[in-house]
Amino acid sequence: MTSEFVNRLKVCRAERNWTQADLAEQLGVSRQTVQALEKGRYDPSLPLAFRIARLFGRPIEAIFVQ
Repeated sequence: MTSEFVNRLKVCRAERNWTQADLAEQLGVSRQTVQALEKGRYDPSLPLAFRIARLFGRPIEAIFVQ
């Protein structure tokens, strides 16, 4: 994510007591991808952002807010 965004992915993951590996498995990505997403070093593709939002039952804007 760019600096003007707030990434709530780690908070959402923690609310479910999931590890990065757990989330990665659910999303079909590597743990390193989840780590990069959480640290804001990687912008998710639109399909991945939709999968994340669907998994947590929240709108994309609730996870990746500006």
